[in-house]
Amino acid sequence: MRRHTLLVNALLILTAGLTLFPLVWMVSVSLMPAGTSATYPPPLWPAHPTLANYTELWTHAGMARHLLNSLGLATVATALALTLNVAAGYAFAKLEFPGREAVAKALLAALVIPAQVAMLPLFLELKALGLVDTYAGVLVPSLAGIFSIFLVRQAALAIPHELIDAARMDGASEWTIFRRVALPLMRPMLVTLGVFAFLGSWNDFFWPLIVLNDSDRYTLPVALAALSREHVQDNELMMAGSVVTLVPVLALFLALQRHYLAGLMAGAVKG
Repeated sequence: MRRHTLLVNALLILTAGLTLFPLVWMVSVSLMPAGTSATYPPPLWPAHPTLANYTELWTHAGMARHLLNSLGLATVATALALTLNVAAGYAFAKLEFPGREAVAKALLAALVIPAQVAMLPLFLELKALGLVDTYAGVLVPSLAGIFSIFLVRQAALAIPHELIDAARMDGASEWTIFRRVALPLMRPMLVTLGVFAFLGSWNDFFWPLIVLNDSDRYTLPVALAALSREHVQDNELMMAGSVVTLVPVLALFLALQRHYLAGLMAGAVKG
């Protein structure tokens, strides 16, 4: 048994090391002087660490503005996702209205349609509304998500109907029940949905690239891609940009991972 435990732990440590190595290598290269990583064999760690690549990002590449763009858009997108998707998911789970099951099945069927298929008609619609090259146009896909709605629905289905009925018999309005009964019970799922929404907006590249024309409005991934075309051989600068892109979302996930996992498990309790 002990030998088996040691073997399992060794495999887990090896897997963790293989997973973490690219991240450690990314940070290492970002601290190297320009051109150092192109030598053979490439060093695993810089002999003389420097922050020159990060200074270049902030002073000349203007990444501070793009970082604020991404942070602002991700924050607003998360707020919109939590507001609209939670309300819709709760309604599908606990409120009776004509055509509820038919609409739910239609939305579920739409999950198999790739998001890229809807990009062209959505772009044309935004163009007609004058929302191209605006932050509002970038945020439109965040207004509602089928997966998010069904994630909330599954969590809401786990709330006992007796609890909802008791609140109604006590004279509580539907809004009061939603705010004071349902939301506190779905708190882990709300954290999970918020993390999903923030990560999705922060990492989104294709849609902002399509909608935004003004380089000053670029999000961090789009700006980093544009910078890579100008500094195609500057691996150290690109790695520094990747670290700047990764650190905020990694910190967010590590801070909320306990609630995040609890929310995923809560969404799988009842179908």
